[in-house]
Amino acid sequence: MSCFGETWGLEYSPDEIAEARKNNRLLSMELELSRRCNLECVYCYASSGRPLDNELSLEEVLDAVDQAAGLGARKIIVLGGGEPTLYPHLFTVLDHILARGLKADLFTNATLIDDEFARRLARRGIPVVIKMNSRRPEVQDFLAGRPGTAQAISRGLEALVRAGYPDGEMKLGVETIICRQNIDELPELWRWARNSGFTPYVEVMTWQGRAKEHPELEVGPHELKELFERLALIDASEFGRRWRAHPPLAGSHCARHEYSCTLTANGDIHPCPGVAISVGNITEQSLGEILESSKVIKELRNVRKMVKGKCHSCEIGNLCYGCRGHAYNVTGDYLAEDPVCWLGG
Repeated sequence: MSCFGETWGLEYSPDEIAEARKNNRLLSMELELSRRCNLECVYCYASSGRPLDNELSLEEVLDAVDQAAGLGARKIIVLGGGEPTLYPHLFTVLDHILARGLKADLFTNATLIDDEFARRLARRGIPVVIKMNSRRPEVQDFLAGRPGTAQAISRGLEALVRAGYPDGEMKLGVETIICRQNIDELPELWRWARNSGFTPYVEVMTWQGRAKEHPELEVGPHELKELFERLALIDASEFGRRWRAHPPLAGSHCARHEYSCTLTANGDIHPCPGVAISVGNITEQSLGEILESSKVIKELRNVRKMVKGKCHSCEIGNLCYGCRGHAYNVTGDYLAEDPVCWLGG
């Protein structure tokens, strides 16, 4: 996952991606530290809240980072599958990632970030993505499952700005999940983020975890098309950024299946957060052995050739293969065409 992917540019070159794909190596890895969370977001892919009974020890987490580095990873993305700022060893993990010469991105709901915490992140130059689904307090609080969340996010954001974010490589992103309750305000949220120097990261929701309990969140393909095209027009006319509208990410695209994987809090390896299929566990096998032996990983490494339906014949298939997570959670087939995409035949 490229947290700050802009327009059509890939985070890694086609040659780098091809080498990683061919040799079962990595360019990045997504890392869950714990499922513990102080919110109960109604769309949460991991149904986070309480920690798992068998979460990895700190030593196992650090060893997993070492294994990823040994397989060529250049970046570790610390996910919000659970809230990482609650993890007592977060800075130990971040320092270990940096000491290995890797980059680190942090996804957080920002509700627990104060000035000192923000300064500690800034001193390390850690890019941060905060989860903000609405600037309307009542909507944000509903989606987060906790009253007062909007105010707490604002405090965390303000602390990060006081600490110097965004500045150069120390970027600040705003991740927003598209749903029925916020879709009408997303063009203005996009403008606000751009004008503030934040990277907007607007994405389609996958039907997994808690989202399956909330059908009232659903947005159909026609409305998604209208939203993405409006965001593309805003970017082109107001900010000089041009990109073609397609799911699952506005202004960017997903290529993670060709070079990444997700390490969950209990050691399971998944292809990505959306395709929650365990292909092995690092407490039982090495990361390299898991990637080498997994049929699922191999098929998704070759997703552009193996994807089905309209995604297979799409004219922009060299850049996009739709959302594998959405395809998997709706159809049960991670190679099926993306059910919410409006492109293709």
